[in-house]
Amino acid sequence: MALKPTIYKIQLDLADSDRNIYESESLTLARHPSETIERLCARILAYGLFKAPGLGFTKGLSTNDEPDLWQHSDSGEIEHWIELGQPEPARLRKACGVARKVSVVSYGKSSDTWWKLNCEDMTGLPRLNVLQLPWQQVQVAAELIERNCRLSLAIAGGVLYLDTGNRQVTLEPVVLQSE
Repeated sequence: MALKPTIYKIQLDLADSDRNIYESESLTLARHPSETIERLCARILAYGLFKAPGLGFTKGLSTNDEPDLWQHSDSGEIEHWIELGQPEPARLRKACGVARKVSVVSYGKSSDTWWKLNCEDMTGLPRLNVLQLPWQQVQVAAELIERNCRLSLAIAGGVLYLDTGNRQVTLEPVVLQSE
């Protein structure tokens, strides 16, 4: 018998002063049994970082032909393809062929090694942005995630401030590549 996903209900208050976005959203996320809490946290952070009309979560780990998040235009075209973790360059080449913009939010203990091994294959890809979330910061931020919680995510000067009202974590993404 297959294990069922765990459902998380997150009330996300987003204040992105870099892009003038101030919204409150109710997110319902399914955490796959093999998904770590750090990955779930990275999905929430990526949602806040790239918030735009038409942005949504996909089926995630359960499908190979979809990113973790994507944004569609009103006509159904893929505007933004967003991958988490350490995707293969071939996957990103495919994404660059179908989306107007592709972003990677890399995190994890081996993120630096992944970038060193793959950066040459990725630097020539058009419309590709690569951000790295420092692993220790993601681990601390993941401790704030509960099955039912309210999170405030403030973004200013490219720095993320995740807050529960009782605890706050600061995350400083590193831009590895921008289009």
